[in-house]
Amino acid sequence: MSRRMMAMLVGLLLALPNAALPGTSPSGTAAPTWGPVLAARLAALEAEGNDELGLHLKVLGEGGERFSWRDDEIWYLASLIKVPVAVELLARVEAGELSLDETLVLRERDYVDGAGPTNWAEPGTALTLRELLEPMLTVSDNTASDLLIARLGLAAVNDRAQALSGGGLGPITPLIEVRREAYGQLHPAARILTGMDFIRLRRVEEDAARLDALAQRLRVPHAALALPSLDDAFEAYYSSGASSGGSSGASVGATGLNAGRLDAFGELLAAIGEGRALGAAATADLLAIMEQTISGEARLRAGLGPEIRFAHKTGTQHRRTCDAGIASRGEGAAERRLVVVACTRGERDSKRSERVLRKVGRAILASGVFRLKE
Repeated sequence: MSRRMMAMLVGLLLALPNAALPGTSPSGTAAPTWGPVLAARLAALEAEGNDELGLHLKVLGEGGERFSWRDDEIWYLASLIKVPVAVELLARVEAGELSLDETLVLRERDYVDGAGPTNWAEPGTALTLRELLEPMLTVSDNTASDLLIARLGLAAVNDRAQALSGGGLGPITPLIEVRREAYGQLHPAARILTGMDFIRLRRVEEDAARLDALAQRLRVPHAALALPSLDDAFEAYYSSGASSGGSSGASVGATGLNAGRLDAFGELLAAIGEGRALGAAATADLLAIMEQTISGEARLRAGLGPEIRFAHKTGTQHRRTCDAGIASRGEGAAERRLVVVACTRGERDSKRSERVLRKVGRAILASGVFRLKE
């Protein structure tokens, strides 16, 4: 069904009393009263542009209303996977196994392309775990993330992510492995490139020129590259299991690197928000850091507006854009808290996808889900 036809269908359903809207609630769960308004807005947004949307909402506390829009499909989560890394770190600190004052020494082999201050530090710089945790979450620092994963152990991070999400998340990998797997679709030798190699390749902005630079670095002719473009390489990477769209209810297979169902990631966030992932002090510290996130400021936060507090993490990769966290309005007994996990796929221009997520934030606010308790 085309997006325009979907929008028309939702409009027709809204005109019918007690109509069931597609994707508004999980099977066996009563649809929230605010669901139809939100579903209609999402259908209209998809009809407008090139992005396909996925959205999971869960009200924390009594009732636990939920909203589902393709949230049981497999989505590439990108840097959302840094949240379970943070939880594993803080849990180990709580247990007395680690201290946030412990230092790690940055080596040249540790650098990963992307944002954040860690890439500006010189090799040999000693950085505390706290100095890695905060930029990993607030500005999505990839080098900081991979340093923490190496210190914590990848198996421990994955075990905790699976336990808190109830399954439904694919294997978490270091961010350098994402680059290797994506570029490895072009040529298998790319899977042994270093972080500095990918930093140098990223400095070549035009795609065709970057492929030339890749072939030169691998010492192979351009014709030896298996695909004609980076766009094709990333799509091949996603379709290998990371996030090709999947079927409703699909599980995450062994190839679903850094991917998963949005409802599963929502369960992980709910465990944080409800104090089941960490103790009270560590939960408060984690949410306070996530409230300081400045990456993706034009996404959900911009649409939710200044009255909504939003402790969140963003994720961005080629034609994939996400934003997820815990949104709150009010105080004390009247507080309304909502898990939000939103992703888009399809649009190449990430700025356009950010504007779509801003509109999703506005749609969530307009639905009435944040109506405060009397």
